Amino acid sequence: MGKVIIKVSPKNQPPDGFDKIQPTLKKFEERLKILQDEEFNPSRPKNELYWDIHRIDHQKNRYIYSLYYQRKLIDKPLYLWLVKHKFINNELISKWRKQGYENLCCLQCIGETVCVCRVPKSVRKTNKDFKCIKCGCKGCASSD
Repeated sequence: MGKVIIKVSPKNQPPDGFDKIQPTLKKFEERLKILQDEEFNPSRPKNELYWDIHRIDHQKNRYIYSLYYQRKLIDKPLYLWLVKHKFINNELISKWRKQGYENLCCLQCIGETVCVCRVPKSVRKTNKDFKCIKCGCKGCASSD
């Protein structure tokens, strides 16, 4: 049987600028891998592990959002390449650009039912600290 040669097309190559953000993206991926490899601890609630995963994913998406929309340090081809190769969550980032969703924690919290973390602190009937069951958010309403 012959040797299989895989040709890499120019479309799969990352655009210019990827090498500058790659170390940071690798750090996010390493942190996620550590969480995924973490052994189950029965004393810790199961959903708290998911909270940590959401937090790291949120930080990674916020990092790219900041570079592209706020600081304008990466260009559109690189941003679109990151979206295409699923390095970032384009749906979440597009929500951050809309009024009222600037601090949105995750897309689950605006699904069929609006999560309690979306309720502004000034409207809440209790001042007690709480965390969202879905992602661990302490409050992501834009008015907070």
